[in-house]
Amino acid sequence: MKHTGQTASLNFKDHGAQRYQGAVARHLDDLRAALSCLPENHAGIRINGIQRLFPFLTRQGPIGSIAASVLGPSTRVVRAILFDKTAQTNWSLAWHQDRTICVRQRVDVDGYGPWTIKAGMQHVAPPFDLLTRMVTLRVHLDDVPATNAPLLIAPGSHRRGRISVDAIEEVVRRCGTRICTANAGDVWLYSTPILHASEAATDPMHRRVLQLDFAAEELPGGLEWLGV
Repeated sequence: MKHTGQTASLNFKDHGAQRYQGAVARHLDDLRAALSCLPENHAGIRINGIQRLFPFLTRQGPIGSIAASVLGPSTRVVRAILFDKTAQTNWSLAWHQDRTICVRQRVDVDGYGPWTIKAGMQHVAPPFDLLTRMVTLRVHLDDVPATNAPLLIAPGSHRRGRISVDAIEEVVRRCGTRICTANAGDVWLYSTPILHASEAATDPMHRRVLQLDFAAEELPGGLEWLGV
């Protein structure tokens, strides 16, 4: 599929995506150090309990404040994953929507399910409407040129609701695609339900991305966000 368009023209309100250039550039050494305890050469690691990350993720922090600018003062980080695409972990990802959240423990609540366990953590698919009130931030710890598997998005697809698998190709065609290149220190802000994909890198290097989900509301029925 051909990818077109300039990402500089994207804004969160109209397209569901926006690039914050250099937003954490002066914090890169501290962020990399905070994550250095994690094993290398893993495609994706779900993160919980790394206290050195917390100051960056509060609504006053350099990362959390971006989420708060959209979601307001009740913003909190509810999930974190570190992706590292290298020559050894060089995968591709088909077009899809993110549809699960991470919670402290399983509590059966109407509208929540199915349930899965990933890396020992409880995940559940919530009512889709909840996802539309969340944002996802991707914090780039390495440069991501076009040759190093940048994220691909379909601008505006976050407004299409829950998209069935057989309708994805047509929605992507109608919305078009953009390539989300980045420099180390950039942060990309997305509406959580936006359609996205990733190709394998043609010139693979480290492509460490800290992906963070944020929400501004409590869960019902005794469910609790796991957080970070």
